[in-house]
Formats: sequence, structure tokens, C-alpha cells
Amino acid sequence: MVKRHAAVKIRKIHRYLGVFLGIQFLMWTISGLYFSWTDIDEIHGDHFKQLPPVSTSFTGLLGISEIKDIEKVSSMELLEIAEAPYYWINSSVLYNAITGELKEQLTSNEALKVAARYMQPSLKVATVKLIEEVGPHHEYRGRPLPAYEISYQSKENLKAYVAVQNGAFQTVRHRNWRWFDFLWMTHTMDYKGRDNFNTSLLRIFSLLGLLTVLSGFTLWFTSSPRINRLMKRKYK
Repeated sequence: MVKRHAAVKIRKIHRYLGVFLGIQFLMWTISGLYFSWTDIDEIHGDHFKQLPPVSTSFTGLLGISEIKDIEKVSSMELLEIAEAPYYWINSSVLYNAITGELKEQLTSNEALKVAARYMQPSLKVATVKLIEEVGPHHEYRGRPLPAYEISYQSKENLKAYVAVQNGAFQTVRHRNWRWFDFLWMTHTMDYKGRDNFNTSLLRIFSLLGLLTVLSGFTLWFTSSPRINRLMKRKYK
């Protein structure tokens, strides 16, 4: 038979663990519900985009050997910027694929034309801003900088991002994505960068959660009248 003192101690451990972990358990539940009840394509902002994006066909493109100042090519991508073709070479330099001229960086007007290929034509631009650095919690974190942030007239606070260096359309951000991002942070417990699923804090709370469940089972075992009667009979 389990002694009363031990049962009281287990009950106290279970209660304090429940209070300590309760808020995080609640956040895990809320975030899990949000993730399971939302459409991930909508979170990605696909309903704001033209899928597939508008594309243009080009003729008369130069061969790589015809472009000056290029010695070795390890990678190459053909990009469309403001209805003109460009070679993005070695993930570092941009050349006009018709004239062979080196392009230094994107202008704001060109960024608007790039975004227009991807975004719905009914959307109206509110502002265009050049961003050169972002914090670890910024919605554009982990992507090429500098970039143009294009804001649209929308109740969802819709924004699109275009990289300056190669004119590549990067991503779309809006209100529901930001809710998803915040809840993802509470789910992973990565309060520094949001995207690390192997934080020490998460591991500690997971182990404490397991301990809480086990203490609950133990508490049921120690407080069950039926179990106590069986234990009394056994030790008579």
C-alpha cells in the first residue's frame, strides 16, 4: 500500500508541474489547432499571386562565351527583370543576356515590374522601400539583402519582397502569415530566431511534460481506492 505521505508528495509535484507548464501546454494546443485548421497555401499567400507567373519569351540571347569579363561559370540562371532577360552567373553577377552589359543593382521601378509578374493585377501598390538589414524576428529574415519591400493597399497589410542583387521575387507576407509565424515561435520555443526546432528550452519543457504525465498516472495509481484495497489484501 502506498503511504499517505508519498501520495501527498506525488500530488504536490503533479500540481506544481501543471501550473509551471500549463501556459506552454496551452500555447502548444492553440498553435497546433491553428496549424491544423489553416490552409498552408493561403499562409504562403498563393491567393495573392498569379500562378504560374507571367513570363516573356526572348530571342537573340548571347552565348556565355560572348560576354566579356567572365572567366569561369559554375552556375547560371536566366532571369526576367522588367521584361528583359539577364544571366545570373555564379550566384554573384548579373549580365544583360542581349547586350552583355553588367547590371549593378535593381531600381525600384524594376522591382515593381518584377512584383507585377507574380502578384495579382488588381492589387494596388502603396509604398516601395529599400531594406538593407533585418532582425532575427523580421518577416523577411534569412533571405537575400538588400531587398525592396513593396507594400500594397490591403487590409491584410500585404507585402512582397524582391532581391536587389539579382531581381528575384522572394516572398509574400500578410496578416495570416504573421499569426502563423508568431504561433510557430511559441510552438518551437525558439524566441531568438523562431525557426530552430531543437532548442534546449523545447527539450526541457518536453521532458517536464512527460514527467507531468507520468506523475499524473502515478497519482491515479496511488489514490485509486480499488488499487489501495488490492494492496491491503496483498500485505495482510
